[in-house]
Amino acid sequence: MKGLKEKTPREPIPSELKVLIASAFVIAIGFGLVSPVLPAYARSFDVGVAAASVVVSVFAFFRLLFAPVGGALVTRLGERPVYVTGLLLVAASSLATAFAQSYAQLLVFRGLGGIGSTMFTISAMALLVRLAPPTMRGRVSSSYASSFLIGGTLGPVLGGALATFGLRLPFIVYAAALVIAALVVAVQLSGTRLRPVDAATQGPPMQLREALGDAAYRASLASGFANGWCNFGVRVAVLPQFAVAVHDETWVAGVALALAALGTALTLQVAGRVADSVGRRPLVIVGLVVTAVGLGLIGLSGDLVLLLALSALSGVGSGLVNPGQQATVADVVGADRSGGTVLSTFQMAQDAGAILGPVLVGLVADRAGYDWAFGVTALVSLLALLPWLVAPETLDRERHPTG
Repeated sequence: MKGLKEKTPREPIPSELKVLIASAFVIAIGFGLVSPVLPAYARSFDVGVAAASVVVSVFAFFRLLFAPVGGALVTRLGERPVYVTGLLLVAASSLATAFAQSYAQLLVFRGLGGIGSTMFTISAMALLVRLAPPTMRGRVSSSYASSFLIGGTLGPVLGGALATFGLRLPFIVYAAALVIAALVVAVQLSGTRLRPVDAATQGPPMQLREALGDAAYRASLASGFANGWCNFGVRVAVLPQFAVAVHDETWVAGVALALAALGTALTLQVAGRVADSVGRRPLVIVGLVVTAVGLGLIGLSGDLVLLLALSALSGVGSGLVNPGQQATVADVVGADRSGGTVLSTFQMAQDAGAILGPVLVGLVADRAGYDWAFGVTALVSLLALLPWLVAPETLDRERHPTG
């Protein structure tokens, strides 16, 4: 048994999954290209700060709104067609955004991009579930997340450089990058949806009601919501404001976010292997606690060094949570079944947290201060811990099925 655990992590990742991981890197760089210039581009249409912020939020709102439809499309049409169509839709949205003639057009084009983003995100999750062997699901999830993270870190740097040649150029480059990624995926993953499966073991699509009956899936929804709230929402939107308010230096916000990203990136290199050897559940439990400590104490950190250390710690929490919960969802669905609606619901939980977190925590910060705001964030992470305390471990579920 010991020999098996030592050998399993060294298995090479299947080539089809490497294509998805490389595509994630390109997509993340492209998204990073436009993220730093989008607010300024929106302001160029003579609108205020609030209206410019809506342009940023509408992308996430349409992702959330379209998620159920995206899940149904994956189940009905297959992962690869929906993935490629989603990429091309975001490419068209980005190109149209570059040539928008009014604020209203800009809003519509960004919203359409959110729909395409949902399509390729859910279909990518479905492909990862079906193509990743159970013994390396944690490692594949970590590699995929790392690819997105590294691309998302490089993107804003390149986007800022491109913006010197005009605010529209990053959107055009993003569109071109997405078209290239779509073509590569369409060619390299051709026939993936039709890969032969033993008819005796292939099951019907998993329905959401069935998944909700699984305590491990319900726990994943809870941690997904908390992860979106804490790491995709509050950490990105509220932490920079706190850093500037306390230390009165904009560079502090950038360093804090960079250290958080570094903490996540370094943790992901180890967390995937731990998820595939020790288990998914312990990783998520520890990650939620670390997230609560890292973000919960930030509101009390007047010292610069402590602020930066806690920012890095919050990144470690995110790096622990992601591989464990995503591998758990994959274990629940299984490689021999499809589950578009099950996967889209999990994605919706994360998006909902990312949208609600900054808004509600921002209100708390305005009324009671940043210490209470980050305290509420810690509470959300700790509440998500409760379902995991009673959830079963899913690591060996497919090798040792019950019933």
